[in-house]
Amino acid sequence: MTDQVTDTEPDMEPDIPGKATSASRTTLSHIMTHNDTNLLGTVHGGVIMKLVDDAAGAVAGRHSGGPAVTASMDEMAFLEPIRVGDLVHVKAQVNWTGRTSMEVGVRVLAERWNESAPPTHVGSAYLVFAAVDADGKPRRVPPVLPETDRDRRRYQEAQIRRTHRLARRRAIRELRETRVAEGFED
Repeated sequence: MTDQVTDTEPDMEPDIPGKATSASRTTLSHIMTHNDTNLLGTVHGGVIMKLVDDAAGAVAGRHSGGPAVTASMDEMAFLEPIRVGDLVHVKAQVNWTGRTSMEVGVRVLAERWNESAPPTHVGSAYLVFAAVDADGKPRRVPPVLPETDRDRRRYQEAQIRRTHRLARRRAIRELRETRVAEGFED
């Protein structure tokens, strides 16, 4: 479905009013337990990725005013291990919007549940969500309205990431088409 989502189609619908970045920003907090660990005794990356997707999905749904599905996740960076007993905060916001899609930036912080030290930045990710209607078809999203200098920087960086995603997708598609034309299996 994500290959069919495009933000360059001509506008046939009336303009949707924009929403401020702060309108859908959210934080999801969760304490890590032994059920969340991997073989090394630290929190499993997949547990954190689910929390990231959950927080980003909530933000995308809030911003778009309805269902939104994960189209891609990229640049998931794990900077520090997370331990049992850590209180994890997953902060998410819409960085950029197209016609039917949104990039959501996520920052993961961790702190010891029983200490008052400031949280440590332990991970970051960027996800693209597509807003969908009841039939699963793409639907328009409100433009995001950056409010701060940081929001404007994130918006510009998101445009760069989008350009790279589209270029990578196009290059892979062209390579596959060339290989098929040369008689190689897909």
